[in-house]
Amino acid sequence: MEEQKVITILGSTGSIGRQALDVLSLHHNEYKIGYLTAHSNIDLLIEQVQKYSPKGIVVSDDTQYLKIKQLITNNCKILKGKEGLIEAASNAENTMVLSALVGFSGVEPTLAAINAGKTIALANKETLVSAGYNIIKAAKANNVRIIAVDSEHSAVLQCLVGEELNSIEKIILTASGGPFLNTDNSNFEKLTVKEALSHPNWTMGNKITIDSATLMNKGFEVIEAFWLFDVSLEKIEVLIHPQSIVHSLVQFYDGSVKAQLGVPDMKIPISYALSYPKRLKNKFRRLDLIEINNLTFFKPDESKFPCLRLAYEAMRRGGTATTILNAANEMAVIAFLEQKIRFSDIPIIIEKALETFPIKNNSDINEIIEIDRQVRDNCLFFIKPNK
Repeated sequence: MEEQKVITILGSTGSIGRQALDVLSLHHNEYKIGYLTAHSNIDLLIEQVQKYSPKGIVVSDDTQYLKIKQLITNNCKILKGKEGLIEAASNAENTMVLSALVGFSGVEPTLAAINAGKTIALANKETLVSAGYNIIKAAKANNVRIIAVDSEHSAVLQCLVGEELNSIEKIILTASGGPFLNTDNSNFEKLTVKEALSHPNWTMGNKITIDSATLMNKGFEVIEAFWLFDVSLEKIEVLIHPQSIVHSLVQFYDGSVKAQLGVPDMKIPISYALSYPKRLKNKFRRLDLIEINNLTFFKPDESKFPCLRLAYEAMRRGGTATTILNAANEMAVIAFLEQKIRFSDIPIIIEKALETFPIKNNSDINEIIEIDRQVRDNCLFFIKPNK
C-alpha cells in the first residue's frame, strides 16, 4: 500500500478549498490533511477541524485567531497571519500544497512552498499574474511541479499528455462569457452586484465570479497559460463558449486539435490536480452530449469587455505591468462588491493604473510586494466613488 499523501490547503473555507476537501474525503485512505487555513470564517474552519483532523490550522485575522485558540483544545497546531501561512505551506511533511487563497495573498505562501520543494496545485491564478517570473524561476530552481487547478489549464494539461511542447501551434482557452454576455454594454453602469454574481454555469467565490463577469478572469488565465506552458502570448487565444463543456483546446503543428470536455464541475479538475498524473475514480455527474446537443464558439468582444484586452496589453509590456493589473483589478472588484463604484468603472481603474504606475523589469519578490501595495493604496483615487 502506498504511503498517504499529505495535502495542505491554503484557503480551505473558500469554494475551491471546500470542494477539494469533498474530493479528498472520498479517498481518505490515500490522503491525509496537513494544514487548513482561513481568513475569518472560523465557524467553518472548526467544522473542518472536527471532520478532517488536520495537523494544524492557520487563521489570518488576529481577532478570530484569539477566538479559535479558546475553542480548539485538541492537539491541532494553531498558527496565525502571513507568517503562519508561510510556515504551513513550507511544512516538511507536506506532499502537496493546494494554493486556493484569494488574490495576491497567495504569492508569498506559494513561493514558500516552492522553495521548500513541495508540489503545487495552483488554484490562485493571481500568483502567476502578479509574480509569474519569480514563481516559475523558483519552481525550476527547486525542481517543483506546478499543476493548475483551473478547469481551462487542467484541460490543456490533459491535452498535452504524450505530446511535445514544441509541437503546440495554438492554445485555445474557452470562456463562458459570464452573466453579461448578452447584455448591451450601454447598461453596464446600472448593473448590480447581485446580477454580477449570478454566473450562468459555475459556482465560485465572489471575487472570481466578478472577474468572470468582466472577462478579467480569462485575461488572467491567458497570463497563467503563458507561464505554465512556456508558449508565446501570440499562441494563446480565447473563444467564448457559453455552454462551458469544452474547457480548452490545443492545436498542434500537424493541424490536429485536441479538446477536453466535461460538465462544469470544479471537483473534476481539482481531482485531477490532486492525483496527477493518475486519475481518481469518482461518481461525479457525467457529460451527456445528447442532452447538451449544441456547442457554440465565437470571438470575445474586447470593446465590450476591455479587461481581456488590458490583460494582453499588460503581458506584452512585461515586467511589473501584470502586478499592477492584478492589484488594480483586486481593489476595483472589492470596491464594486462594496457598492462604492459601478461595474463599468472596473476596467477604467485598471487602465489608469497601468498608465500611471511605472513598470519595472527583473523585480525581486520584495519589489513586487511593494508595487502591489502602492497600487492598492492609490488606484481608487482614479475615479469618483459611486453615489
